Amino acid sequence: MTQSSNECPRDGLQSSLQRVEPQNADRPKVLLVVGDGAEVMDTLYPFFRLGENYRVVVAAPQRRRYHLVIHELAEGWDITEERAGYHLESEVAFKEVTAEDYVALVLPGGRAPEYLRYDADLIRFTQHFFAADKPVASICHGIEILATADVLRGRKVATIPKCRFDATVCGAEYVEDPVVRCGNLICARGKKDMSPWMQQFVPMIEDQLARMKAIEH
Repeated sequence: MTQSSNECPRDGLQSSLQRVEPQNADRPKVLLVVGDGAEVMDTLYPFFRLGENYRVVVAAPQRRRYHLVIHELAEGWDITEERAGYHLESEVAFKEVTAEDYVALVLPGGRAPEYLRYDADLIRFTQHFFAADKPVASICHGIEILATADVLRGRKVATIPKCRFDATVCGAEYVEDPVVRCGNLICARGKKDMSPWMQQFVPMIEDQLARMKAIEH
């Protein structure tokens, strides 16, 4: 079978989900944060949905291939069972991110945020999005990055119940709703809430682009 020229070669080192040439290369850029242990659906739903309209750039601690995982309730387990999922290549390392080049930020869940939140460069550009009032979308454990960045004080947020402490100890108000928007931040609990999460996030990005255009003129 002849391989399409716009897909990554399946050599065991690259993701079968990504193209060699970036999609929507001339469109506004959205930054998607990943790390080993990022949840498959939390990551891929915004990756593909936002990829319809924007240039989605995957950022991680280093430029390499990352392992996404599947979290699912299983019989006999008191917590979610974790299984290996797809892989995703990072395009930029956190230290290479120039936050001013991006219109929005997405923070998926999974176990990755527990470790990523100690990266100083990730915290640096996360804080930029709040200082500049740019759209930020967080789901599930993504709230741990926001808590570490100290950008939750006085905000209403949604996350999974087991991350409630991470939010409230850092000054946020935990709301038991599927999706909660507070200013430039929109949060979702988990997988079941992805559709309304992204349905509201896209207009937030469009509003940001309109504001930027107005400033330019």
